[in-house]
Amino acid sequence: MREARTAALLLCAALPALAAAQAPAGDAAGASPAAGAEEQNELKVRSLEERVSDLKEKIFRTKARLMNLQEMVIGGDITTGSKAVLVHRNEMGSSFYLESVAYVLDGAPVYTKTDVDGDLEKREEFEIFNGRVVPGNHQIAVQLVYRGHGYGLFSYLEGYKFRVQSSYAFNAEAGKVNTIRVVGFERGGITAELKDRPAVRYDVEVEREEATRRGATPAAAEGAVR
Repeated sequence: MREARTAALLLCAALPALAAAQAPAGDAAGASPAAGAEEQNELKVRSLEERVSDLKEKIFRTKARLMNLQEMVIGGDITTGSKAVLVHRNEMGSSFYLESVAYVLDGAPVYTKTDVDGDLEKREEFEIFNGRVVPGNHQIAVQLVYRGHGYGLFSYLEGYKFRVQSSYAFNAEAGKVNTIRVVGFERGGITAELKDRPAVRYDVEVEREEATRRGATPAAAEGAVR
């Protein structure tokens, strides 16, 4: 009996020590999930940063390839290449107000402009592109946007938008200058419906580059096409 009582007393004395020994283990177990979640977040952030870095590098390489392609298409050798001059001309009547123009040469944008206070509409003719191109086939794509300008019987035109899209292919020969006037004009005459009148035509002049350097007149142009 005395031995049982002694054992009970020893057990009671040992319980606080056992509880104190187990407490840190419990704290560590409770902190473990939080530490794991933090490590996972850090891994996710690191992975995201690596993906962003890879994406930036891919974008940089793509831009470099596009720049090289543009130089190949629109550049050309100064000694053996050709030259292209693109000119916009506005021959539309007063019923159509030019709001914007967009020009693309061989898939590369070369000129885009929106009218501000008439700085586009009031210009009858202006240069779009003047530079060297590699000999061979090239394509011009143009988009013109007009706003209806109505009065009197045609007042219903006010606010209407007319979008004209057109393309033109030409062959650039080595040592020659291709001057291409892209002309916005009204087709069909007074019998045509107003919505069908906005159109584009291409007036082309081709001449040797040496002639242009000597200040040759347009009469010396070869193969003028209308």
